[in-house]
Amino acid sequence: MNETIDQLLTGPPLGASESELVDWISRLEEVKCVAEAVQAEAAVRLEDAVRTRQAEAGVPARKLGEGVASQVALARRVSPVKGTSFLGLAKVLVAEMPHTYALMRAGLFSQWQASILARETACLSVEDRRVIDYQLCALGDDGQAPKVVAMGPRQLENAAKKLAITLDQESVVNRAANAEKDRRVSVRPAPDTMTWLGALLPVKDGVAVYAALDQAAKAAQAAGDERTRGQVMADTLIDRVTGRAGTEGVKPRIEVKIVMTADSLTNDSNQPAMIEGYGPVPAGWAREALADAEVFVRRLFTDHAGQLVAMESRSRKAPDGLAEFITTRDGGICRTVGCDAPIRNVDHVERHADGGKTSATNLQGLCERCNQAKEALGWQARPGPDGSIITITPTGHTYVSPPPETWRPDPPPLSRAEFTLRDVLLDHRRAA
Repeated sequence: MNETIDQLLTGPPLGASESELVDWISRLEEVKCVAEAVQAEAAVRLEDAVRTRQAEAGVPARKLGEGVASQVALARRVSPVKGTSFLGLAKVLVAEMPHTYALMRAGLFSQWQASILARETACLSVEDRRVIDYQLCALGDDGQAPKVVAMGPRQLENAAKKLAITLDQESVVNRAANAEKDRRVSVRPAPDTMTWLGALLPVKDGVAVYAALDQAAKAAQAAGDERTRGQVMADTLIDRVTGRAGTEGVKPRIEVKIVMTADSLTNDSNQPAMIEGYGPVPAGWAREALADAEVFVRRLFTDHAGQLVAMESRSRKAPDGLAEFITTRDGGICRTVGCDAPIRNVDHVERHADGGKTSATNLQGLCERCNQAKEALGWQARPGPDGSIITITPTGHTYVSPPPETWRPDPPPLSRAEFTLRDVLLDHRRAA
């Protein structure tokens, strides 16, 4: 297939055979790999240009390049964390792994495959990394693609690890020893009001935790417990961490913030509630969760359009109460487009608006990374008329963060005529 990019993007023609459709899929995969390579080169050149401009403006050396990763993230519609990762990978590929980069430019290697090689060689010297790059990714004398092109992620990871250990075992061992400092626990939403709770632990601790839960599950099933093995393990984890089933000592107090309308709380409405750090949940689920909990109610006030405008606060410090209000209003999630990180800082949108007045309309919730990025040279931000935030990067590109979720009254019930029209439309849809 020798189609141009424009022809490829129009899609395969009608009546294409099965073989031709497979060729289209394969060709488009090659185009994706090439595009990722070109994106990497563009990111590196962007950073070089920004660092030059900032140096000429007198920016301290330690701050040169600040904000570039955030610009990459906005352009690629991803979080700043991923933007930083993409920029770091791009610099490694262009400067230290020429053969891997060449495979990407040839459409034979994806960004994900390249990131595996970069990750597994990160502890090595540049010279050793280039050795692995050559041994695994260099084209044959006859131009034949190397074996890594056909390897799966796990195979590729193992091949890189083996070579890394062969070249510099000490560095690999030291890297493993230092990895313990990265231990952490994370939580992310799952469907149906569930969550994924994850922990990155040293292997001995992770295996020990899993073994303890597995042992508890086996003991419960041996005693005739009707729960599945997975259910017992999950329940045991909750019991032991939260002290939910404990009888000795005082159970720990665990705070969960749920935001819902007054009508939903009193069962007069079923507008979804919002759990900070998770997202929307059914009102009935929230009422059930609150029924068995020690509850402290704090009222939020909205204007006629449903925008949150104030919060009843029992705090002695107004700024603390305002910061809590902003975090609640913004749903606990950074306002930057594409960033899903939790709010860590509450900062001004426009520092010079109204003399930098500290108010709800001129404040936004941001993660630490985004808050630091917008302080870089050339960044601007201002509040929009509808509660949105307009961010302008040093290159003049504009990104609009939509307003946070609002809490409006339930719509009025359908009239008899509207019910009839709805039923007619549903009947037509079923017939279709």
